[in-house]
Amino acid sequence: MTLDPITPAFSPVDLAIPVFVVTILLEIILARLGKVRAVYEVKDTATSLGMGLGSSIAGAITGGVIFAASLWVYKYHLFDIPMTAWWAWVAVFFLEDLTYYWFHRLSHERRFWWASHVNHHTSQHYNLATALRQTWTGGLAGTWLLWLPLVFLGFPPAMVVIQKGISLVYQYWIHTEAVRRMPRWFEAVFNTPSHHRVHHARNPRYLDANYAGILIIWDRMFGSYIPEDDAEACRYGIVHNLGDFNIFRVAFHEWMAIGKDLAGSRSIREVIGYLFGPPGWSPDGSRDTSATLKAKWRARMATVSPAASEETIPLQAAE
Repeated sequence: MTLDPITPAFSPVDLAIPVFVVTILLEIILARLGKVRAVYEVKDTATSLGMGLGSSIAGAITGGVIFAASLWVYKYHLFDIPMTAWWAWVAVFFLEDLTYYWFHRLSHERRFWWASHVNHHTSQHYNLATALRQTWTGGLAGTWLLWLPLVFLGFPPAMVVIQKGISLVYQYWIHTEAVRRMPRWFEAVFNTPSHHRVHHARNPRYLDANYAGILIIWDRMFGSYIPEDDAEACRYGIVHNLGDFNIFRVAFHEWMAIGKDLAGSRSIREVIGYLFGPPGWSPDGSRDTSATLKAKWRARMATVSPAASEETIPLQAAE
Protein backbone atom coordinates (compact mmCIF):
# COMPACT_ATOMS: atom_id res chain seq x y z
CA MET A 1 0.00 0.00 0.00
CA THR A 2 1.36 3.41 -0.98
CA LEU A 3 0.64 6.31 1.35
CA ASP A 4 1.31 9.95 0.56
CA PRO A 5 3.77 11.21 3.21
CA ILE A 6 2.54 14.78 2.76
CA THR A 7 -1.25 14.63 2.39
CA PRO A 8 -3.17 12.52 4.94
CA ALA A 9 -5.12 9.70 3.31
CA PHE A 10 -8.00 10.31 5.74
CA SER A 11 -9.01 12.46 8.70
CA PRO A 12 -9.87 10.51 11.86
CA VAL A 13 -11.83 13.49 13.20
CA ASP A 14 -13.92 13.91 10.04
CA LEU A 15 -14.70 10.20 9.99
CA ALA A 16 -15.78 10.34 13.63
CA ILE A 17 -18.19 13.28 13.31
CA PRO A 18 -21.27 11.05 12.75
CA VAL A 19 -20.26 9.08 15.85
CA PHE A 20 -19.99 12.31 17.84
CA VAL A 21 -23.51 13.34 16.84
CA VAL A 22 -25.09 9.96 17.54
CA THR A 23 -23.38 9.43 20.89
CA ILE A 24 -24.23 12.93 22.17
CA LEU A 25 -27.89 12.35 21.29
CA LEU A 26 -27.74 8.91 22.89
CA GLU A 27 -26.22 10.29 26.09
CA ILE A 28 -28.94 12.95 26.28
CA ILE A 29 -31.70 10.38 25.75
CA LEU A 30 -30.29 7.91 28.27
CA ALA A 31 -29.84 10.70 30.81
CA ARG A 32 -33.47 11.77 30.34
CA LEU A 33 -34.52 8.16 30.92
CA GLY A 34 -32.42 8.00 34.08
CA LYS A 35 -30.15 5.29 32.69
CA VAL A 36 -26.87 7.23 32.89
CA ARG A 37 -25.54 10.28 34.68
CA ALA A 38 -25.22 13.24 32.33
CA VAL A 39 -26.23 16.86 32.78
CA TYR A 40 -27.02 18.91 29.67
CA GLU A 41 -28.08 22.55 29.57
CA VAL A 42 -29.29 23.97 26.25
CA LYS A 43 -27.21 27.17 26.31
CA ASP A 44 -24.12 25.37 27.56
CA THR A 45 -24.37 22.68 24.90
CA ALA A 46 -24.95 25.28 22.19
CA THR A 47 -21.81 27.09 23.35
CA SER A 48 -19.79 23.88 23.15
CA LEU A 49 -21.04 23.14 19.64
CA GLY A 50 -20.39 26.73 18.57
CA MET A 51 -16.87 26.60 19.91
CA GLY A 52 -16.30 23.37 17.99
CA LEU A 53 -17.51 24.92 14.75
CA GLY A 54 -15.42 28.04 15.32
CA SER A 55 -12.38 25.91 16.05
CA SER A 56 -12.76 24.15 12.70
CA ILE A 57 -12.95 27.49 10.91
CA ALA A 58 -9.95 28.87 12.80
CA GLY A 59 -8.01 25.68 12.04
CA ALA A 60 -8.70 26.06 8.33
CA ILE A 61 -7.40 29.64 8.43
CA THR A 62 -4.13 28.83 10.22
CA GLY A 63 -3.72 25.35 8.72
CA GLY A 64 -1.83 26.63 5.67
CA VAL A 65 0.94 28.15 7.79
CA ILE A 66 1.25 25.01 9.90
CA PHE A 67 1.29 22.82 6.79
CA ALA A 68 3.97 24.96 5.13
CA ALA A 69 6.12 24.90 8.27
CA SER A 70 5.83 21.12 8.47
CA LEU A 71 6.88 20.72 4.84
CA TRP A 72 9.87 23.01 5.33
CA VAL A 73 11.05 21.06 8.38
CA TYR A 74 10.49 17.73 6.62
CA LYS A 75 12.92 18.79 3.88
CA TYR A 76 15.70 18.44 6.47
CA HIS A 77 14.49 15.29 8.27
CA LEU A 78 17.11 13.09 9.90
CA PHE A 79 15.77 9.62 9.10
CA ASP A 80 13.58 8.12 6.39
CA ILE A 81 10.68 6.63 8.33
CA PRO A 82 8.27 4.70 6.07
CA MET A 83 4.55 5.11 6.66
CA THR A 84 4.02 1.47 5.69
CA ALA A 85 6.17 0.09 8.55
CA TRP A 86 4.22 -1.16 11.57
CA TRP A 87 6.98 -0.12 13.95
CA ALA A 88 6.78 3.44 12.64
CA TRP A 89 3.13 3.67 13.71
CA VAL A 90 3.97 2.24 17.13
CA ALA A 91 6.76 4.78 17.51
CA VAL A 92 4.66 7.76 16.41
CA PHE A 93 1.85 6.62 18.72
CA PHE A 94 4.08 6.90 21.80
CA LEU A 95 6.05 9.97 20.69
CA GLU A 96 2.98 11.94 19.61
CA ASP A 97 1.21 11.07 22.86
CA LEU A 98 4.23 12.22 24.87
CA THR A 99 4.27 15.45 22.85
CA TYR A 100 0.59 15.94 23.58
CA TYR A 101 1.22 15.49 27.31
CA TRP A 102 3.79 18.30 27.38
CA PHE A 103 1.66 20.52 25.15
CA HIS A 104 -1.28 20.02 27.49
CA ARG A 105 0.78 20.61 30.59
CA LEU A 106 2.29 23.79 29.12
CA SER A 107 -1.22 24.94 28.22
CA HIS A 108 -2.17 24.83 31.89
CA GLU A 109 1.01 25.98 33.55
CA ARG A 110 1.84 29.09 31.47
CA ARG A 111 -0.74 31.80 31.08
CA PHE A 112 -0.03 32.69 27.44
CA TRP A 113 -0.95 29.18 26.32
CA TRP A 114 -3.65 28.81 28.96
CA ALA A 115 -5.40 31.76 27.27
CA SER A 116 -5.92 29.65 24.14
CA HIS A 117 -6.87 26.49 26.06
CA VAL A 118 -9.05 27.82 28.89
CA ASN A 119 -12.23 27.83 26.80
CA HIS A 120 -12.20 24.02 26.81
CA HIS A 121 -12.60 24.14 30.59
CA THR A 122 -15.30 26.79 30.83
CA SER A 123 -18.31 24.46 30.87
CA GLN A 124 -19.65 23.73 34.34
CA HIS A 125 -21.03 20.46 33.02
CA TYR A 126 -19.11 17.39 31.94
CA ASN A 127 -20.60 15.53 29.03
CA LEU A 128 -19.69 14.39 25.52
CA ALA A 129 -20.58 17.80 24.07
CA THR A 130 -17.91 19.36 26.30
CA ALA A 131 -15.28 17.54 24.25
CA LEU A 132 -16.22 19.69 21.24
CA ARG A 133 -15.56 22.97 23.12
CA GLN A 134 -12.24 23.62 21.40
CA THR A 135 -9.90 26.58 21.01
CA TRP A 136 -10.12 29.27 18.36
CA THR A 137 -6.65 30.65 19.02
CA GLY A 138 -4.46 27.56 19.39
CA GLY A 139 -2.86 28.08 15.98
CA LEU A 140 -1.96 31.67 16.80
CA ALA A 141 -0.53 30.64 20.18
CA GLY A 142 1.98 28.44 18.36
CA THR A 143 1.69 25.25 20.39
CA TRP A 144 1.72 23.33 17.08
CA LEU A 145 5.48 23.99 17.01
CA LEU A 146 5.90 21.23 19.61
CA TRP A 147 5.03 18.61 16.97
CA LEU A 148 7.64 19.77 14.44
CA PRO A 149 10.48 17.75 16.07
CA LEU A 150 8.60 14.58 15.09
CA VAL A 151 8.67 15.72 11.47
CA PHE A 152 12.33 16.65 11.81
CA LEU A 153 13.08 13.13 13.06
CA GLY A 154 11.58 11.76 9.86
CA PHE A 155 7.95 10.99 10.56
CA PRO A 156 6.06 12.12 7.43
CA PRO A 157 3.76 15.11 8.10
CA ALA A 158 0.72 13.08 7.03
CA MET A 159 1.59 10.43 9.60
CA VAL A 160 1.81 12.97 12.41
CA VAL A 161 -1.49 14.57 11.37
CA ILE A 162 -3.27 11.21 11.32
CA GLN A 163 -1.94 10.25 14.74
CA LYS A 164 -2.96 13.64 16.19
CA GLY A 165 -6.43 12.99 14.81
CA ILE A 166 -6.55 9.53 16.38
CA SER A 167 -5.62 11.08 19.73
CA LEU A 168 -8.38 13.70 19.48
CA VAL A 169 -10.97 11.07 18.60
CA TYR A 170 -9.87 8.92 21.55
CA GLN A 171 -10.18 11.85 23.93
CA TYR A 172 -13.79 12.46 22.90
CA TRP A 173 -15.25 9.49 24.77
CA ILE A 174 -13.56 10.29 28.08
CA HIS A 175 -15.67 13.45 28.48
CA THR A 176 -18.51 11.73 30.29
CA GLU A 177 -19.91 10.97 33.72
CA ALA A 178 -21.81 7.98 32.35
CA VAL A 179 -18.75 5.74 32.73
CA ARG A 180 -17.48 5.52 36.29
CA ARG A 181 -14.45 3.20 36.11
CA MET A 182 -12.83 1.00 33.51
CA PRO A 183 -11.09 -2.28 34.47
CA ARG A 184 -8.12 -1.71 36.79
CA TRP A 185 -5.50 -2.61 34.16
CA PHE A 186 -7.08 -0.15 31.74
CA GLU A 187 -7.14 2.63 34.33
CA ALA A 188 -3.45 1.98 35.02
CA VAL A 189 -2.35 2.52 31.41
CA PHE A 190 -4.92 4.60 29.55
CA ASN A 191 -6.64 7.93 30.03
CA THR A 192 -10.22 7.28 31.13
CA PRO A 193 -13.36 9.24 32.03
CA SER A 194 -12.36 8.99 35.70
CA HIS A 195 -8.88 10.42 35.08
CA HIS A 196 -10.17 13.15 32.81
CA ARG A 197 -12.95 14.20 35.18
CA VAL A 198 -10.17 15.06 37.61
CA HIS A 199 -8.45 17.09 34.91
CA HIS A 200 -11.61 19.15 34.32
CA ALA A 201 -12.36 19.63 38.01
CA ARG A 202 -11.82 22.97 39.75
CA ASN A 203 -11.61 21.48 43.26
CA PRO A 204 -8.27 22.50 44.80
CA ARG A 205 -7.54 18.81 45.40
CA TYR A 206 -7.68 18.09 41.69
CA LEU A 207 -5.96 21.11 40.09
CA ASP A 208 -2.91 20.54 37.87
CA ALA A 209 -3.48 16.89 37.13
CA ASN A 210 -3.93 14.25 34.48
CA TYR A 211 -2.73 15.97 31.30
CA ALA A 212 -2.76 12.70 29.36
CA GLY A 213 -3.99 12.31 25.81
CA ILE A 214 -4.32 8.56 25.37
CA LEU A 215 -1.84 7.13 27.90
CA ILE A 216 -2.04 8.06 31.59
CA ILE A 217 1.47 6.62 32.07
CA TRP A 218 3.03 10.03 31.36
CA ASP A 219 1.22 11.59 34.34
CA ARG A 220 2.35 8.72 36.52
CA MET A 221 5.94 9.12 35.29
CA PHE A 222 6.11 12.92 35.62
CA GLY A 223 4.27 13.36 38.91
CA SER A 224 1.04 14.95 37.67
CA TYR A 225 -1.31 12.04 38.33
CA ILE A 226 -4.15 12.44 40.84
CA PRO A 227 -6.85 9.74 41.16
CA GLU A 228 -10.53 10.56 41.38
CA ASP A 229 -11.74 10.33 44.97
CA ASP A 230 -15.30 9.05 45.24
CA ALA A 231 -15.58 10.94 48.53
CA GLU A 232 -15.12 14.28 46.74
CA ALA A 233 -17.18 14.80 43.60
CA CYS A 234 -15.60 16.81 40.80
CA ARG A 235 -16.87 20.36 40.39
CA TYR A 236 -16.38 21.49 36.82
CA GLY A 237 -15.45 24.75 35.18
CA ILE A 238 -12.64 27.19 35.91
CA VAL A 239 -11.66 28.72 39.24
CA HIS A 240 -13.57 31.91 38.42
CA ASN A 241 -16.45 30.76 36.24
CA LEU A 242 -17.86 32.99 33.51
CA GLY A 243 -21.27 34.42 34.21
CA ASP A 244 -22.75 33.93 30.76
CA PHE A 245 -22.66 31.86 27.57
CA ASN A 246 -21.36 34.57 25.24
CA ILE A 247 -19.32 32.53 22.77
CA PHE A 248 -16.87 35.35 22.06
CA ARG A 249 -16.26 35.89 25.76
CA VAL A 250 -15.62 32.18 26.16
CA ALA A 251 -13.10 32.29 23.30
CA PHE A 252 -11.26 35.48 24.17
CA HIS A 253 -11.83 36.39 27.84
CA GLU A 254 -8.37 35.35 29.03
CA TRP A 255 -6.65 37.14 26.14
CA MET A 256 -8.54 40.31 27.10
CA ALA A 257 -7.52 39.85 30.75
CA ILE A 258 -3.88 39.51 29.68
CA GLY A 259 -4.17 42.69 27.64
CA LYS A 260 -5.58 44.56 30.63
CA ASP A 261 -2.77 43.33 32.87
CA LEU A 262 -0.10 44.23 30.33
CA ALA A 263 -1.55 47.73 29.98
CA GLY A 264 -1.05 48.23 33.71
CA SER A 265 2.43 46.68 33.87
CA ARG A 266 5.21 48.79 35.33
CA SER A 267 8.26 46.69 34.51
CA ILE A 268 9.64 44.00 32.20
CA ARG A 269 9.34 41.57 35.08
CA GLU A 270 5.63 42.22 35.30
CA VAL A 271 5.18 41.85 31.54
CA ILE A 272 6.96 38.49 31.57
CA GLY A 273 5.06 37.36 34.65
CA TYR A 274 1.66 38.27 33.24
CA LEU A 275 2.47 36.53 29.95
CA PHE A 276 4.40 33.44 30.99
CA GLY A 277 3.81 33.04 34.70
CA PRO A 278 1.24 30.54 35.92
CA PRO A 279 -2.41 31.52 35.54
CA GLY A 280 -3.26 33.80 38.44
CA TRP A 281 0.27 35.23 38.78
CA SER A 282 0.49 38.80 40.08
CA PRO A 283 3.48 40.93 41.11
CA ASP A 284 2.41 41.13 44.76
CA GLY A 285 1.02 37.61 45.01
CA SER A 286 -2.47 38.91 45.75
CA ARG A 287 -4.11 36.59 43.22
CA ASP A 288 -4.43 32.86 43.58
CA THR A 289 -2.52 30.37 41.46
CA SER A 290 -3.09 26.64 41.64
CA ALA A 291 -0.19 26.35 44.06
CA THR A 292 -1.71 28.84 46.50
CA LEU A 293 -5.17 27.30 46.17
CA LYS A 294 -3.71 23.89 46.97
CA ALA A 295 -1.79 25.33 49.93
CA LYS A 296 -4.96 26.89 51.34
CA TRP A 297 -6.83 23.64 50.81
CA ARG A 298 -4.10 21.70 52.63
CA ALA A 299 -4.25 24.14 55.51
CA ARG A 300 -8.03 23.75 55.80
CA MET A 301 -7.76 19.97 55.64
CA ALA A 302 -5.07 19.98 58.31
CA THR A 303 -7.43 21.69 60.74
CA VAL A 304 -10.01 18.97 60.13
CA SER A 305 -7.70 15.97 60.03
CA PRO A 306 -3.89 16.02 60.47
CA ALA A 307 -3.66 12.96 58.20
CA ALA A 308 -5.23 14.89 55.34
CA SER A 309 -2.35 17.36 55.25
CA GLU A 310 0.06 14.50 54.60
CA GLU A 311 -1.50 13.61 51.24
CA THR A 312 0.98 13.74 48.39
CA ILE A 313 -0.34 16.05 45.67
CA PRO A 314 1.74 17.75 42.96
CA LEU A 315 2.21 21.47 43.53
CA GLN A 316 3.13 22.77 40.10
CA ALA A 317 1.66 26.25 39.78
CA ALA A 318 -1.10 26.22 37.19
CA GLU A 319 -4.85 26.30 36.98
